[in-house]
Amino acid sequence: MSKSLQDVLNEAGNPVNLLRNSKIGAYVYPVVAPEFHNWRTEQAAWRESAVLFDQSHHMVDLYIKGPDAIKLLSDTAINSFANFPVNRAKQYVPVSHSGHVIGDGILFHLAENELVYVGRAPSANWIKFNAETGGYNVEIIEDDRSPSRPGGKPVKRISYRYQIQGPNAWAIIEKLHGGPLEQLKFFHMGEMNIDGTRVRTLRHGMAGAPGLEIWGPYEDGDRIKDAILKAGEEFGIVPVGSRAYPSNTLESGWIPSPLPAVYTDPRMESYRKWLPANSYEAVGAIGGSFVSDNIEDYYVTPYEIGYGPFIKFDHDFIGRDALEKIQNEKHRRKVTLAWNSEDVVKMYATMFEKGQHAKYMDFPLSNYANSNYDAVLGGDKVIGLSMFTGYSYNERSVLSLATVDADVEIGTEVVVVWGEEPRTAKTTVEPYSTEFKVRARVSPVPYAEVARSQYVEGSWRNK
Repeated sequence: MSKSLQDVLNEAGNPVNLLRNSKIGAYVYPVVAPEFHNWRTEQAAWRESAVLFDQSHHMVDLYIKGPDAIKLLSDTAINSFANFPVNRAKQYVPVSHSGHVIGDGILFHLAENELVYVGRAPSANWIKFNAETGGYNVEIIEDDRSPSRPGGKPVKRISYRYQIQGPNAWAIIEKLHGGPLEQLKFFHMGEMNIDGTRVRTLRHGMAGAPGLEIWGPYEDGDRIKDAILKAGEEFGIVPVGSRAYPSNTLESGWIPSPLPAVYTDPRMESYRKWLPANSYEAVGAIGGSFVSDNIEDYYVTPYEIGYGPFIKFDHDFIGRDALEKIQNEKHRRKVTLAWNSEDVVKMYATMFEKGQHAKYMDFPLSNYANSNYDAVLGGDKVIGLSMFTGYSYNERSVLSLATVDADVEIGTEVVVVWGEEPRTAKTTVEPYSTEFKVRARVSPVPYAEVARSQYVEGSWRNK
């Protein structure tokens, strides 16, 4: 019988020790070239002209079909499904029985009783488990993310998935389509023409301006991509590589990878026994200066990372009772931290000195684990957690997305403790690195003014 996550946890003794010493290495955005121009130009293009994001490889796609498809998703999500017709999309947020976030992703309602979930593995695993064990009349086809290191072997998915974003995006879209195209409401789906092919679309706006996500059969992907880039030449379109792509969330404000809250609750033991020993949950890494022996100190609620507005008590769902009990309490809230540039320069200077130095900070994305937890200090007290860090060329600033105590006001100066002490066995932490304290200013989320002002009403970004 193959080993499970529960077996791994039993052997490790403490989940924190297991995950802080994981040797999985850096989280990889696979297949797509690191850079097509350079990551600075690519970041600037989503503000100044237009970009093509290739999202075909780094996410799990679950194709969910059957009369109980909506019920399965409603039973496992904090979101309401009371108004979710065909040709709509929504962010899907599942929580544990204790009300802590497992993950999130996007649901596309493709046809009656037919949807696709697109996102990271933790939510996909939770959907599959409940589908298999909950008696739901559904069929699921899993198209796993492309291998992080394909080793020269061919890579094939069911669907390609691209986004055309930036201030010039709509001009490119209408040129491709051959004429005017209705700007549907945010997260509404439609169709358009590209190179003689009808493709499905999702109205999006990741870069703060009207854009589209498009998808279709994987074998059409190269031809569709070439057509987009050719049509976009006169509008300054720039293809974005895998280095710059994940850093766009620093400006738009989404925290991609909180630790899935699955390691302790007795009510989830059957799930831990279902998850294999090589699952994301078993081999993922926790990184950062915040250290606790209690794995539950790394869990977050939907309120803490900006998903409070999604919670609707109009349906029964796993974790509802726990969230109802805390809904009127004070919660940590999501903010952007703008790091003090002088302190960042001093931190980098330590790399040119013999002996110990600050943990190396890579640009534009600085995370070195699947789930990142750097302590945020107000005086000597931990008042929050910095969870996603990198550099914005558009803002000329290191930024991080964090959750901080409710009484921490915008404009407050705090201290982020970057790095790890004592050091762990992670391969992404160099042997002579140590912690370094950096001042940071508590700022709005999204940090980019254009994203705050132009995202449609009803998005979590302007709550």
